[in-house]
Amino acid sequence: MDRQQEFVLRTVEERDIRFIRLWFTDVLGMLKSVAIAPAELESAFSEGIGFDGSAIEGLTRVYEADMIARPDPTTFQVLPWRGEHHGTARMFCDILTPDGEPSLADSRNVLKRALAKASDQGFTFYTHPEVEFYLFEPPTADGPLVPIDHGGYFDHVARTQGHDFRRAAITMLESMGISVEFSHHEAGPGQNEIDLRYADALTTADNLMTFRTVIKEVALEQGVFASFMPKPLADQPGSGMHTHLSLFEGDRNAFHEPGAQYELSKTARHFIAGLLVHAAEITAVTNQHVNSYKRLWGGAEAPSYVCWGHNNRSALVRVPMYKPGKGNSSRVEYRALDTAANPYLAFALTLAAGLKGIEEGYELPEATDDDVWELTDAERRALGIKPLPQTLDDAISLMEKSELVAETLGEHVFDFVLKNKRQEWQGYSQQVTPFELKRLLQVL
Repeated sequence: MDRQQEFVLRTVEERDIRFIRLWFTDVLGMLKSVAIAPAELESAFSEGIGFDGSAIEGLTRVYEADMIARPDPTTFQVLPWRGEHHGTARMFCDILTPDGEPSLADSRNVLKRALAKASDQGFTFYTHPEVEFYLFEPPTADGPLVPIDHGGYFDHVARTQGHDFRRAAITMLESMGISVEFSHHEAGPGQNEIDLRYADALTTADNLMTFRTVIKEVALEQGVFASFMPKPLADQPGSGMHTHLSLFEGDRNAFHEPGAQYELSKTARHFIAGLLVHAAEITAVTNQHVNSYKRLWGGAEAPSYVCWGHNNRSALVRVPMYKPGKGNSSRVEYRALDTAANPYLAFALTLAAGLKGIEEGYELPEATDDDVWELTDAERRALGIKPLPQTLDDAISLMEKSELVAETLGEHVFDFVLKNKRQEWQGYSQQVTPFELKRLLQVL
């Protein structure tokens, strides 16, 4: 037994932890959980906990149902919302086959494989997400969504639920070892943003799964409703997850080159080029729901076109302003992602796209300084600026042809995502919407 496992066992005993929740994520990014008693913890570390994988979305097929969840002791944290006495803790799990091999369908394993490939090239991948979400009054069956306030971007809305909410949520996140960098009111009514401090991509993905849970728990405590839906209100901004990306070689930021344009190294420029070349084919994963495309094509600084720019918030990839003397701050911001994505798969694909650009030496096109939304179609074509997929159906078609996505996700996850997203699109396409009824029923 290693030291980390011993630490967990000792902490469970000393803090009178009565339940340990084992967490893992299905292929669609939904959190799964099973609780065990402290007496089962040692065997969970050594042998794992068996469960029926065929009952979990995308994990395995019925005829190979047995799977094993083995907790990762480095992810141990006490859940603060479960009280101080007779408490509950959690650990993320790696999913294994019965013979102890990593499951090819485990989202966490998909990201681990991508990170191992980066490590073989000498890189560590860091991510820093800016997470947007809405807070509503508890929804009723037939009533409209009612935001908890009418604030706007950076508004200080004193003595409101949102103000108290962010304070309570951040306190809870930091008590679980998740560092928060900024928080503020976003542009939409009831819309908030909390930015997590940068960490290696696996830690960030685990933190995002915890983040969603914490936000929902605090919302329940405060009698409000939190939603990470990309575009819950048709006439208001969508909620995205702009994510800052960087590669390090040991302690050195591989994206930084003193004196270069924007202080960006050749490695960074090839990485950005990789993101641009492969952006459209990874969009079915980074923006996995039909509603995601209402955000991408709904204006309000959402990226719709494949281009990059220095501090250009209409571009898909933005290079933030360089901080003099802080080489480690050099990074790129990928603006398409939304929080409804599976973070393990989304990070694996953004990394794979960037690494492909480095491996193949992709040339970076000229930066775009214009507001891309204000350009005409002809102007965008002249500049070589292509659109992102406009619907989930478009995104599925592009993903289906992508060798990069198939190789990164692995055959099982690749096939499941395609199948599930086709079903979602088919179900959506069969709906008769209020828009159609309002527009056509009386006139046709």
